[in-house]
Amino acid sequence: MRDANHAEEPKRFEPKNPVQLDPPKDDPITPEYLAKCNGTNEGFPTLVAIKGTVFDVTKNEAYGPSGQYKVFAGKEPNRALAQSSLKPEDCVPEWEDLADKEKTVLDEWFTFFSKRYNVVGKVQRANL
Repeated sequence: MRDANHAEEPKRFEPKNPVQLDPPKDDPITPEYLAKCNGTNEGFPTLVAIKGTVFDVTKNEAYGPSGQYKVFAGKEPNRALAQSSLKPEDCVPEWEDLADKEKTVLDEWFTFFSKRYNVVGKVQRANL
């Protein structure tokens, strides 16, 4: 028998108001371009990347210059999201070494963003 909470699991990430999203794009976005998309440069969108996928959060003031999540804008803050941290030093892409529980939190953030924000590209990594 399933408990009532389990049935609600997929819905907990759903936006309160339905969001009409554009088809996802896979345009290459360099880390340098992403850094300019931090909400402070006129003419640039505000972007946040999670696990290499870039989301356009321009319409959400929380990611703008005076917003509570401005530290994430223009970055790929995987570690910070996974650890529920707002520290700038945690806003780095590296997350593979995190505990499984933190990886789950990061996956939940990815789901949350994917239901609210348009995917505008993929972070273009330098070939090592």
